[in-house]
Formats: sequence, structure tokens, C-alpha cells
Amino acid sequence: MLISYEALGQLPVDTLNNLIREYLLTQVEDGSFASLDNDGLKRAIAHCKTLLKKGDLVVEYSEDNDSVGIRHRSELAPHQDLG
Repeated sequence: MLISYEALGQLPVDTLNNLIREYLLTQVEDGSFASLDNDGLKRAIAHCKTLLKKGDLVVEYSEDNDSVGIRHRSELAPHQDLG
């Protein structure tokens, strides 16, 4: 089930930022942000929030394993829609 951007606004800021950080870590091949300073991380989080607002990235809740994650819209099955 996809979680709407509006619903994300109800989350505590730290919760959403941690979810985005987790997503960003999966996007780095070596799994490290060692070369990314605090300002760079803040910019990356802000960019992800923009992509979430535009709908390019989506937050998906999986009932199968009770998990939440961010995915690019192109990775979704054609029939998935916002819940």
C-alpha cells in the first residue's frame, strides 16, 4: 500500500528524515556516507522530500513483512495506487 505525501506530513520530522536516510543509504553502492558532510546530507534529504512531493519517489507499506520503505515510482507495479 502506498502512503500519500499528505499522510507523511503527519509524521514527526525525525521519523520522516530517518526513513529518507535509510533510503539514501540503499542508494550508495559502498553503503557509506563517509564523504558526505552534514550539509550534504541535509541537501540530499531535502531533495528526496521534493521528489516525494512530486510523486517521483513514493513511500510503500508492506503488509507482508510489516515494513515501510521509499521506492522510485518506476519500480511499482502498474496497478499500485495511493492508499
